[in-house]
Amino acid sequence: MRVKLDRTLCDGFGICAKHAPQYFPLDDWGYAVLAGDGNIPIDDQDAVQRALMDCPVHAIMELSERRPDDAPPPSMTEPDLDDLKTESNEAEWGFTR
Repeated sequence: MRVKLDRTLCDGFGICAKHAPQYFPLDDWGYAVLAGDGNIPIDDQDAVQRALMDCPVHAIMELSERRPDDAPPPSMTEPDLDDLKTESNEAEWGFTR
């Protein structure tokens, strides 16, 4: 698990420091700081996950890596213009102005 702390979002609630103080110590003004590089060992992942989930402003994010063997993202397709909902078939689709 790897996490990132966005300090611009942090409002200083301190919940993360309560759950995982070794990873989220508070600075002199009571705002969280991410200690270390964000890599969380397996033994501490539950506490950090709890801090992530309980952050009221979502300042903690889990980073995921994309690996070469992962499936590629789905390709975007163009809309089907033949079945495009227009004013002429607006009533058929339930749209009103």
